[in-house]
Amino acid sequence: MALRVFNRTRGTVLATRAEVAGESGSRRRGLLGRASLEEGEGLWIVPCEAVHCFFMKFTIDVVFLDRRKRVVKVRPSLRPWRISGSLRAHSVLELPEGTIEATGTQVGDELEFEEAAPA
Repeated sequence: MALRVFNRTRGTVLATRAEVAGESGSRRRGLLGRASLEEGEGLWIVPCEAVHCFFMKFTIDVVFLDRRKRVVKVRPSLRPWRISGSLRAHSVLELPEGTIEATGTQVGDELEFEEAAPA
């Protein structure tokens, strides 16, 4: 199931087809093995409070969310071989590099997740 992720606070769309990593295996795998994230794509890892980019081939933007899907931390341009986390986070949204800046997403923003329309 793909999700559309909308920043209710800013009125912007962060992803039009974000995948969900909700089981242990998919959370551990994350984006490993992928060559890139295209514009509109994303990965919502839930539950999750930290991510690493070991063995990744590209830079990503990371948005940390609390249980109410409120942004508690943003980490733009997380490069391969780096780690980022937030003890206040309940889930993490991984996005193509530049998405945080393009959408103006900031700490305190409220995100909304809904099933994406079929392609």
